[in-house]
Amino acid sequence: MNPSELTLLVLRFGFLLLLWLFVFGIVYALRSDLFGQRVRKLPDAQAVAPAPAPSPFLATPTSGATAPGATAPTMQPPPASSLPTGANTVTGKPKATVLSAGRLTITSGPKQGTELPLGREPLTIGRSSESGLVIRDDYTSTHHARLLLWNDEWMIQDLDSTNGTFLDGKRVSVPTQVPLNTPVKIGTTTFELRR
Repeated sequence: MNPSELTLLVLRFGFLLLLWLFVFGIVYALRSDLFGQRVRKLPDAQAVAPAPAPSPFLATPTSGATAPGATAPTMQPPPASSLPTGANTVTGKPKATVLSAGRLTITSGPKQGTELPLGREPLTIGRSSESGLVIRDDYTSTHHARLLLWNDEWMIQDLDSTNGTFLDGKRVSVPTQVPLNTPVKIGTTTFELRR
C-alpha cells in the first residue's frame, strides 16, 4: 500500500466518522425537542437543598433570633396587589380572574371551537403529550407556555419558546396578566379566556 492510498483510506474513515457524528447530533436534537430535556437525580449528599434566601413572603420573628427547637416562620400569602417580579399588567380591559374566566376557548387553528374548563391549576401548553393543552404544529415548542394563577388572576408565561407567545399581538417576555376575551397566540393556534 503506497502513501497516497493510505492517505485516501484515512480521509475516508475521517469523513465517515464526521458523518456519524453529524447523524447522532441530529438525532439528539430531535429527541430533546420531542421529549424535553432529561431530568437528572441528585445524589443523596446533594439532595438537601441549601437554605433559601429570605423571602418577602415569610413572616419575620418578632423576638429577633429564633430559639433552638422553635418552629420556623410560616408562609404568608403575598399582598393582593403584588405581582411576580417583572410582570406586566394590561390596563383598560377587564382582567381574567378565577371568578370571571371559567373556560379557555380556541378561536383559530386546528382545534378551533374546542373549549377547556379552567380550574385553579397551571395549564401548560405545547407539543408535549404531558401538556394540558396539546398543540401539534411546526411553530409550537415542546413546552411552549404556561397559563397560571397569581392572586386569582390568570397570567400567561412564555417558557423560552422558539417562536414566542403573543398576547393581543404583542410578544410576551415576562409573565403577563391576561384580560378577558383577549387573543393569545401560540404557533398557529389562538385562544381566549372567557366567562
